[in-house]
Order: sequence, then structure tokens, then C-alpha cells
Amino acid sequence: MGCRDTFYTLIVTFSVALITYNILISANAPLKQELPGPSTSSSEFDPLIKMMPRGSNSKKRLFHTAVTASDSVYNTWQCRIMYYWFKQHKNGPNSDMGGFTRILHSGKPDKYMDEIPTFIAQPLPAGTDQGYIVLNRPWAFVQWLQKADIEEDYILMAEPDHIIVKPIPNLSKAGHGAAFPFFYIEPKKYESVLRKYFPVNKGPITNINPIGNSPVIIAKDSLKKIAPTWMNISLAMKKDPETDKAFGWVLEMYAYAVSSALHGVDNTLRKDFMIQPPWDTEVGDKFIIHFTYGCDYDLKGKLTYGKVGEWRFDKRSFTTTAPPRNLPLPPPGVPQSVVTLVKMVNEATSNIPNWGS
Repeated sequence: MGCRDTFYTLIVTFSVALITYNILISANAPLKQELPGPSTSSSEFDPLIKMMPRGSNSKKRLFHTAVTASDSVYNTWQCRIMYYWFKQHKNGPNSDMGGFTRILHSGKPDKYMDEIPTFIAQPLPAGTDQGYIVLNRPWAFVQWLQKADIEEDYILMAEPDHIIVKPIPNLSKAGHGAAFPFFYIEPKKYESVLRKYFPVNKGPITNINPIGNSPVIIAKDSLKKIAPTWMNISLAMKKDPETDKAFGWVLEMYAYAVSSALHGVDNTLRKDFMIQPPWDTEVGDKFIIHFTYGCDYDLKGKLTYGKVGEWRFDKRSFTTTAPPRNLPLPPPGVPQSVVTLVKMVNEATSNIPNWGS
């Protein structure tokens, strides 16, 4: 009987020791880079990010959202709406949204400093932009990247007229940015002009992506290298009559695309990054509504682009005063994207304190 008890005691002791060992080994085992089954390396689904539970000690690829703006009424009301929707989606499912900064290139504080996290950048010297205020954007980014304490390793460059419609994950891939492709950025069409800034020894003109600087998600270290080049090329392009005439209001976008290519930063082109009403009629699975174009319709819901409609929403109608609360909704037949846009503007203005002040 004594031998049997001793035998059982040894078995129990050994079993406890084995279980304890397995627990310790499991607790210290590294995370697997892929889920079991077929490889997902070529897919846009990244299990390490998408499947990460909240509260994990694993490092998320957070990005900091940065928006450049002047202190005009026109830019300010757009920024207030943009920041409202950023806050609504920041902590949503699959979000990699970190901090937010309005880079205010007026050179002085305004009364919205307590409402929107803001960095004060100095404008270009008087006359430098030649009336093209967008030239202040790359210069503002240079200052912010040099002086601000940015915790995140990635940056989303956005604009005041962007409304975030759902949480945004980090869409960039290793060594690549993520950018929206614009149909009107055509490097091949303007190769003779662009070769002034992107010489033949830098590679084929197709190395220049059909993008602007926004929306773009990019590694912070890469943007720190690109930004000064972007600023200098923007200024050089504006000073050159041929380039200025060729590119017009999208000159600074071409300058960013060229600068990105010069630094060897390629971009994954993401058509799902945003929509642009009225041309895009459904929000679908997109992340941003860009309300740069006017939306004009008759009362039957027919688009009257180029002619002021019986119903309209155009940001340019509100250059000196913010839009009122409770804008009238579009008539029946107007696309879902436009209806969603107006509803989101109305929700934001209804909830932002002291709207219109």
C-alpha cells in the first residue's frame, strides 16, 4: 500500500511540473506571423493587425492625422467638422487612428485652439505663394515634422474637406505609402515638363504615382525626407511659367508625387480611400468623403453640374460664414453619397458647441 501511495504521489508531482512548464513556455512564446492555413502574405488582410485584441501589448501601427489649414472662416468650419468625425471613429473597430493635429499656417493662434489640437506654423514670406495659398502646405509640414513631438510612426495627411465615414486602419504596407489615385494627375502626359524635376537617370516617368499628398498614409521617417524636397519643388514649379501653366491648381500635388518618387517611396494606390460626390454616388466601403466638388440638382434629383441647382451643397457657398445648422436634405433621387454627406455635416454642426460663432 505504501509503495502504491508513493507511486501516485510521484505521478501527481510530475504532472503538475509538466503543466507548469508548458504554461511558462506558452506565455513566453513569440507571436506567430501568420494564421494557420494558406499564406496571407499577398493579401491585403493582415492578421497581426486586424486580429489584435484591444489591450494587447503588441505594437499597433498607429498613424497621426495631420491637416493643414489657414485661419479663414472657410477652412475653419471644415476643420471643425473634420475633427468631429475623426473623434467619432478614432476608437472604432480596426482603427489605427492615433493623434490629430491641425497645422495652422497663419503664424498665430486662433480661438479654436482649445477645440482642435493645433500646431502653429509660420506662413511663407509675403508674396512667395504668388496667390497660390496651397504652397504653404509643404512648408507647414516641414515645420511640424521638425518641431513637433509626434508619437506615432506613421502619418495620415488629410484635408479640411475630408469627412471620415468609418474607422481607418493603417493601409500602408512595408516600405510603401498608401494613397488615393487621382484621374487628373497624369505623369506620362506631362513627361516633358516633369523631366525638369525628375531626370531620366531617376527612372521611368511611371515611377511617379498619380497622387497628391492627401489622402496619404506614410511612414513618418519617409515623410521627414520627402517634405523639404516637396517644398522646394513646389516653389520651383510655381516659378517656372511652363510648369505653372501646365499644372495650375494641382501643381503642389504634382510636386508631392515627384518628391515621393525622388526618394524612392512607392505608394499602394487605394481607390477605396475616399469618394468624391457627386461623381461617386455610393459611399460603399470607402473611408473618406471628399466634398471638393459642388453638388447641384433639380427638384427631381437630376444632376445639373455647371449650373446652380434648385438644391445645392457647395462648400464655396460658405467662404465668409459657416453653413447653418440643419441644412435642407437633397430631394428624392439624389445619390446616397450626397445624402450621406449632408446628413454628416448636419450631425456635426448640431453637436459642435458654439457652431457659427
